[in-house]
Amino acid sequence: MATHKHRAMHDLGGVEPTASQAIDRTEHELTQFDKSVDALVGLMAHPSRRIIRVDELRRAIESLQPVQYHGLSYYEKWLQAAHDLLLEKDILGEEEVMLRCAAIREAEEKSS
Repeated sequence: MATHKHRAMHDLGGVEPTASQAIDRTEHELTQFDKSVDALVGLMAHPSRRIIRVDELRRAIESLQPVQYHGLSYYEKWLQAAHDLLLEKDILGEEEVMLRCAAIREAEEKSS
C-alpha cells in the first residue's frame, strides 16, 4: 500500500521550478529592519528570558499561510512568527500589538 506524504509549503526539495534554479550565494547587506528583527528575536530567545525558543520560531514560520510564507522576506517571516507566538502564549493581546504599532507609526511620521 502506497502512502502519500503531504509536503509542507517550506519543503521544496525536488519540486520544480525551485529544484532547477541556481541558489543565490551572494552576501546581502542587512537592512536596519533586518538587524532590528534579529535583535528583537535574540532578546526574546535569550536564556535569561526564554520568551520564545528557536524551535517554536521555526514551527511558527513553517505554519504561516502560503501567501505569507511565499510573500514575506526572511526577516518579515521571523517578525510575523514572533508576533504569532506572543499572541499564542498570551504574552501580548492583538489590541495591544495594534495600539503599539499605531504609536510607532505616529512617532515615525512626526520625526520625518
